[in-house]
Amino acid sequence: MNSLYAEIAAYLLGSVSFAVLVSKIFRLDDPRTYGSKNPGATNVLRSGNKLAAVLTLLGDCAKGWLAVWLAIRFDQQLGLGDAGIAAVALAVFVGHLWPVFFRFNGGKGVATALGVLLGLNPILGLATLITWLVVVYAFRYSSLAALIAALFAPFYYALLFGTDIKLLAVLVMSALLIYRHGKNIGNLLAGKESRLGGSKSKDK
Repeated sequence: MNSLYAEIAAYLLGSVSFAVLVSKIFRLDDPRTYGSKNPGATNVLRSGNKLAAVLTLLGDCAKGWLAVWLAIRFDQQLGLGDAGIAAVALAVFVGHLWPVFFRFNGGKGVATALGVLLGLNPILGLATLITWLVVVYAFRYSSLAALIAALFAPFYYALLFGTDIKLLAVLVMSALLIYRHGKNIGNLLAGKESRLGGSKSKDK
């Protein structure tokens, strides 16, 4: 029962959309109304407000990290075990993708996934972040970087820790992240994907 409560709490935490909240605080347009219409840091950046984008990124990342960190921190008291921690990791991520507070219209999960990976292990998170940064620097496509990082994250986990239930959680998370980037994959193949830093007026 404690595991179920922890998963529900993680889902509710994941449902907090920092893109929407930060945009309201800065009196920016709702990120669900322009650009990719994705409530995430990359789309908020298209508003031209870099601080808002950074705060969105940090907030979405922090909630993923916090949920997993708390699950690991109170594992023994709550009796979660590896399966419970894996479930919490997925719950906070799913909350971001389909948030109950915003009519289940959420983001694509890149920053929250990073937070989850950092919570599971800092080295795992940093390795995945470096992969994302390298691809962004080379190609300036945030979506492409996210897709490649998602593919590498399970590999990094298996390399560091072997195969266990938490690897399954990482695999499912990566699969969901790729699924949420379906439109971006089509745009990349068609050469229509917007590069990082493009204005919202130029987005298709």
